[in-house]
Amino acid sequence: MVVVMTPDATDAHIEAVISRVRQTGGEAFVSRGVHRTIIGLVGDVDRFRALNLRRMAGVADVIRVSTPYKLVGLARPPGRSTVFVGRTDTRPGVPIGPGVFTLLAGPCAVESLEQTFEAAEMARAAGATLLRGGAFRRHSSTLAFEGLGEAGLQILAEAGHATGLPVVTEVTEVGDVELVAGYADMLQVGARNMQNYALLDAVGRLPKPVLLKRGIQATIEEWLMAAEYIAQRGNLDIVLCERGIRTFEPATPATLDISAVPMVQSLSHLPIIVDPAHASGRRDLVLPLSRAALAAGADGILIDVHPDPESALCDGPQALGGADIRELASAIRRLAPVMDRRNAEVATPAPF
Repeated sequence: MVVVMTPDATDAHIEAVISRVRQTGGEAFVSRGVHRTIIGLVGDVDRFRALNLRRMAGVADVIRVSTPYKLVGLARPPGRSTVFVGRTDTRPGVPIGPGVFTLLAGPCAVESLEQTFEAAEMARAAGATLLRGGAFRRHSSTLAFEGLGEAGLQILAEAGHATGLPVVTEVTEVGDVELVAGYADMLQVGARNMQNYALLDAVGRLPKPVLLKRGIQATIEEWLMAAEYIAQRGNLDIVLCERGIRTFEPATPATLDISAVPMVQSLSHLPIIVDPAHASGRRDLVLPLSRAALAAGADGILIDVHPDPESALCDGPQALGGADIRELASAIRRLAPVMDRRNAEVATPAPF
């Protein structure tokens, strides 16, 4: 079962619910988002029903959930969630969720100050409202560029501040979580780490939004269970990212599972975006797959941008240059209103 708290529920209201549930021998997992707090209950459902939790102060609803992902599987009122990235006391943050189409763009890897600032400006000019970039890179080949580490995080944070774009970057090791969180507004868990439970535990305990990519061989249920693992640690600000799965087709690195978008939306309240670049590995496929993602109802897309893709140290063949990013921006402006979506607004950038 799941207890949905009212927006004005206090900590005392939440603790009262937890205490009553534990008196029956049950367990309660509290997960907090920006606009809602959900308490997942594990134990004897008949005993929970007898508690009459709906009548308790601060409780909006009590819902029986048959799926194993109780906290993220709420696909009924109060409806689908919106996650706000970069939210502070002085700014509302960038929304990812229903009614908005959010563009996350930037260099796959931070290579230098100049390259990152130029890519960030390209992303912002195209309508991106979140700056993505990698400071820690992990590849199958030991010869591949592995990123600049903390120096890359510093560059990314500076570029984000200069352009007014909140920063999204990947964390690959449990020991780096606190470090990365000190620079980033959103933590990305990559496809290879989708079932790295130690890492999921660490990001789930931080008050930072999480971008969770689908593992290349993961089912939708396994993906949602990974999100549930994060939510059970207290963090409900999770955005799912479909980035392609492994099939028998060798023409692209992965096969973009576009059906995952409506399927996830029928099973979960979490926002879902699409990464057409890593699915296809080809620049010429990014635009048509982006159109497909928008048409399928995705809440946004994540793309690679580079001022000189041919010289990129990481994933150059899928990175968009100036003309390509402008064409993508034009397509989004035309198609988003057709899908009843608006583009998120960009904060005013700081002077360079």
